[in-house]
Amino acid sequence: MKAKDFKGMTANELTTKIAELKAELFNLRFQNATNQLGNPMRIVEVKKDIARASTVLRQVELSAQSQR
Repeated sequence: MKAKDFKGMTANELTTKIAELKAELFNLRFQNATNQLGNPMRIVEVKKDIARASTVLRQVELSAQSQR
């Protein structure tokens, strides 16, 4: 996903999405360890998506904090 896709989400949606991505990363790592992973680059993509979502979540938190 692109960062602009994450920017349209609320803080709760971002938190949920990050949890889903972390679960997917766990499953991908498990598949990699058992040599069942078809596309090893998917691990890299998921890690980057987690980082993007976390960055946008932090931006949302900071913007909500500065509006107070």
